[in-house]
Amino acid sequence: MKTRSTSLIDEALEAWAYTREGVIAEVKNLPESALDFKPSEASRTARELVQHIIESGLLMSGELPRPDGDFQRKPYPELLAEYARGVSRHRTKAALMSALRRTHADGATRIRAAGEVGMLQTIRQFNGEPATRFSWMQHGIAHEEYHRGQIALYARLVGRVPALTKLIHGA
Repeated sequence: MKTRSTSLIDEALEAWAYTREGVIAEVKNLPESALDFKPSEASRTARELVQHIIESGLLMSGELPRPDGDFQRKPYPELLAEYARGVSRHRTKAALMSALRRTHADGATRIRAAGEVGMLQTIRQFNGEPATRFSWMQHGIAHEEYHRGQIALYARLVGRVPALTKLIHGA
């Protein structure tokens, strides 16, 4: 039986782990050929969505633990370059899933090292407003869930049942 979270940091990291495992399950569910699928020209491909999830997780787990963390300390493209350089090299399904696992584990370690008191400190968000690092982490997790939903929809559009639906129905 899984133990219940004993601290705020445990709870936040557990939520992120659940979300990231869900993303990995949805990617695993897609055939390799579907990684280049996108429903419209204005949309990202499934591969680009996964790369974006990796980049966003790296940005979150890089900036939140910094004592001087500030999502406006550099323009967004420069923050991405600082934390997520090279993510586009992950092209195959296996490489993407490996990067999702590895970057999550590394990010969780960095956030845990910041400590609960550190994560209760404020950070300036992209919109310029202050928020605790914990509350911003919840934003990051929600952002990842949003894109998980897109990947699940892509699965439907290529004729697959989404991984979460399979899990719920015991398939």
